[in-house]
Amino acid sequence: MCWTIERIIHFSNEQKIIDGYCHFGFHDQYGNQYILDHDHHWIGGIDKDSGQLYWTAGQKTQEAWVRHVHVDLLNPTYLSTIDKETVVVVSSGNKKIFKINFIIGYVELLIDGEKWGLKDIGNCEYDPSGFLWVNEVTGCRVHKFNLDGERIIILGNGEPGFQEGTVSFENVQFNWIYDLRRGPDGNIYVLDSKNYCVRMINPISGEVERVAGNGKSGYSGDGGLAIHATFGSNYAEQFDGPWSLSLDEEGNLYIGDTQNHVVRMVDRKTGIISTIAGTNQLTDVTNHSPSSEPINPLELQLLRICSLDYADSLLFIPEWNGDLIVLGKSPNKLHPTENRKSSKN
Repeated sequence: MCWTIERIIHFSNEQKIIDGYCHFGFHDQYGNQYILDHDHHWIGGIDKDSGQLYWTAGQKTQEAWVRHVHVDLLNPTYLSTIDKETVVVVSSGNKKIFKINFIIGYVELLIDGEKWGLKDIGNCEYDPSGFLWVNEVTGCRVHKFNLDGERIIILGNGEPGFQEGTVSFENVQFNWIYDLRRGPDGNIYVLDSKNYCVRMINPISGEVERVAGNGKSGYSGDGGLAIHATFGSNYAEQFDGPWSLSLDEEGNLYIGDTQNHVVRMVDRKTGIISTIAGTNQLTDVTNHSPSSEPINPLELQLLRICSLDYADSLLFIPEWNGDLIVLGKSPNKLHPTENRKSSKN
């Protein structure tokens, strides 16, 4: 599979929405696109046809002409969907998860992290049976809740740990979970970041299996089985290890190997890992602009990859410093420049 650069969007600190995109953007299974503004404490929906905001939710109204739902959001970090009208959003600043129906303006506090003793909250994802999976980042645990917000089970004892093989829910340990995503197979995938690996939670078997990474840091394994690969480390960073994870409709894994400054893909059918974007040899972290010549995604300078998202054959790669790179799948071996656009402030 070949990837081409479809678009590069440059954000400033003041203006975070450009042409329907946001630094932290998410797409759902219905093809809807959402905005999550972590620093300004609000979320919103993007109209498919116009590319403009058509609803927002948060403590303050964002635009006078846009439908707004008032909710006590503080530093939102993740957004998931129940149906076409209902989103579930993590408000990490106050350790709460809200259910919001943006059509009728209904808000429900679904999970209060303080009540359940959560150290922090990272992501929330529903499995096919309707249970909600929530991860603590530094708390090193994953929680399963029902639709009424009652906790069913806890994975992890709150202490950092690692097991190389497949283990039961009762015995599993994690070490700083930066990302949690639902796969098309119904399993829940966990970015066990300080263990430098990806692990799969199987809600049916009650087991956790390692699917990428051998538990050690480094930059190796491309062209081989993902379970033997290593991922980047930088002890000087507050958040060490890879930062983000996403999956496509076939179950292929995309890992934001942040400290190696690359995006890596694990082929679901073969288990082979490869680098598809970025280089670990940084030379110019300020220049992502497309030139008149074809750009190879492997030449991108990606300083801090965060919050990957995949939708409709496109891979969205946000960076902490403000750029959003959009890659598209291509059957060609070259990286053509046609149909590639650039948007700048």
